[in-house]
Amino acid sequence: MLYGFLGPNGAGKTTTIRMVLGLVFPNGGEVELLGRPVFGPSGEREAALRKVGALVEEPGFWRYLSGRKNLEYFARAAGPAEDRSARLARVDEVLRRVDLQEAAGKRVKAYSQGMRQRLGIALALLGDPRILVLDEPTNGLDPQGMREVRTLLRSLADDGTTVFVSSHLLAEVEAMCDEVGVLAHGRLVAEGPPSKLRAASERLRIEVDDLARARAVLGGIRGVVSDGDAPASGPGTIRVRLADGVGPAAVNAALVSGGVAVSALAPEHDSLEDVFVSLVQGEDAPR
Repeated sequence: MLYGFLGPNGAGKTTTIRMVLGLVFPNGGEVELLGRPVFGPSGEREAALRKVGALVEEPGFWRYLSGRKNLEYFARAAGPAEDRSARLARVDEVLRRVDLQEAAGKRVKAYSQGMRQRLGIALALLGDPRILVLDEPTNGLDPQGMREVRTLLRSLADDGTTVFVSSHLLAEVEAMCDEVGVLAHGRLVAEGPPSKLRAASERLRIEVDDLARARAVLGGIRGVVSDGDAPASGPGTIRVRLADGVGPAAVNAALVSGGVAVSALAPEHDSLEDVFVSLVQGEDAPR
C-alpha cells in the first residue's frame, strides 16, 4: 500500500506526521499506530514506533563521511541496543535497495540531492519497518531524482511495506499512490483511490450541430449542469457535469429527442488537481 497524504503548504501535513511519530503532542484526541496508542503507556508507544521508519523533511548526514559509514553510525546509535547487530547487518541490503551500492564508499558531500534523499530512505529502512513514513520525499528534486524516488517507493510498497507519503505535488501523488487523503485546514476532507476521487465529478464533452438548442434541452434535465457562458449559435462543443444519477445515455436521448444532432459524446473526468482545488478552496472546505 502506498498512501499519499496530500495538501497545500500549511495544511498540517508535517504536524500530523510529527504527532503520529510522537514528536509533538496533540491538544486533544488520540493517535494510534499499528493499533497501539502513541501517547499511551511508554511500552505501547515504543512497541509501535519500533515498527516504523521515518524521514521527516531533509535527512541530515555527516557530509565528510561515506554513505555506508553514515548508515553504520546511525545503526549503532539509533534504536534499542539489542537490535544493533540486526541493523548493522542490513546496511548493505538497504544500500542495494535504494540503488546506492556503487556510491556507498563516496562521501555524502559528493552525493546529488536525489542520492541524499535515497540515502535517507535507506536510513529509515534499517529497522526493517512495517510502515515507512516520508515527509515530502521528492521536494527539491529534479525530474530524474523524482522518478528514482517514485520508483523506489513503488517497489517497497509492492513488496509489502506500507508507505505513507506526504506531498503537495499532485502529479507525483497521482502517479504512484494507491490511496489518497486530502488535508485542508487541518482536517481530512476526502479519501480514496485517485480514480475514485476524480470520478466523483463526471463530465461529458458533446459535439452538436446547434449549441443554443442543445443548451436549451440540457437546461431542462435535472442533474445536468452546462459549463460555459451564454449560449452560442451554430455547431460546436459543449461540456456538462452530471449528478443525481444522470448518465450519458439519458443526455444523448434527450438531445436527439429535442432535435439536436449529436456527432460525438465522450466522458471526461476531473484531474486530481481539479478535485484537489475544489476540496481545499471550495465553499464546503473547513475554514
